[in-house]
Amino acid sequence: MTKTPARLLILGTGTMARAHADEFKKIDGVDIVAAVDTDPDRLREFTREHDIRHEFTSLDAALEWNEFDAASNVTPDRIHHPTTMQLLAAGKHVLCEKPLADNYPHAAEMARAARQAGLVNMINLSYRNLASMQEARRIIENGDIGTVRHFEASYLQSWLAQPAWGDWRTDPTWLWRLSMKHGSLGVLGDVGIHILDYATHVTGQAPLGVSCRLKTFDKAPDGRIGEFVLDANDSFTMQLELRGGALGVIHATRFASGHLNDLHLRVWGDQGGLEVSLEHNVEHLRVCGSADLEKPVWRDIAFPPTDSIYQRFSGAVTDGVTAAPDFNRGAELQEILDLAMKSDRENGRFLLPG
Repeated sequence: MTKTPARLLILGTGTMARAHADEFKKIDGVDIVAAVDTDPDRLREFTREHDIRHEFTSLDAALEWNEFDAASNVTPDRIHHPTTMQLLAAGKHVLCEKPLADNYPHAAEMARAARQAGLVNMINLSYRNLASMQEARRIIENGDIGTVRHFEASYLQSWLAQPAWGDWRTDPTWLWRLSMKHGSLGVLGDVGIHILDYATHVTGQAPLGVSCRLKTFDKAPDGRIGEFVLDANDSFTMQLELRGGALGVIHATRFASGHLNDLHLRVWGDQGGLEVSLEHNVEHLRVCGSADLEKPVWRDIAFPPTDSIYQRFSGAVTDGVTAAPDFNRGAELQEILDLAMKSDRENGRFLLPG
């Protein structure tokens, strides 16, 4: 029996929305039927570029039209909560960009609403697309390095220090990410959520306690460029204790010259170690297992391909069953982000409930 294509609406038509459109257009069974943006010029350019038939300058207008089944929410961080709540109330499945919301109460409310509505809900933690990451998790689940004791993880960007992605000083695409007024949680919310997910997903352990330091550097006279007050954090360091007993450190920055968008994770157990990374868009995975500890020898590990989150979301909409990572995961990560910010403000260590 031929399944009816899922009718998808893209909400927000900025830079990341183009990635969503490009990926969804590759998938059989997905029909991008409409797009929404409050900027009519940007919206028109986007719909023409991606051959999208319908366009709306408000979500209200799109919901009144109602000829779609699911939405890809690519709005700014602070807009995720109100727009996703509208979509869920209208019975629409949602893939939401990260972070799920700008605070934990909002994220928890979104997860609860999706669960109660019985709708497919997923958060775009895009590094779940990495086959090396998924293989690393399987290795640890299989007990191949024993009980996890220690880890270190980093997410390194450099667009504040090198012009590979353009001049951030003149481009609102980057400037909004430096301004809390414009809804940014800084590097902690932008990429910190990715490296937190990366580390805790691979180790398979939930966090127990967190302490964190955030740093915002002077980057312009009076700390502003035009309407953008540059007050969001640019770097962070974090100590994280996991419920299985492991202790680790996580850090991220936008000043890591030579690293455009690189992730690294090293995990040590009581019977071996593992390293998984993404460097210059190339994945790496190697293991020093129990049989190799005497030397020691590190062995490169092959990893099978994995479906992208866009494929998993479209499949989930077709089947009516949510796939990972879902809104619950997004809320869990948001709770860590909130406690990390509290830790920085109050100079303390805080335990997660449960």
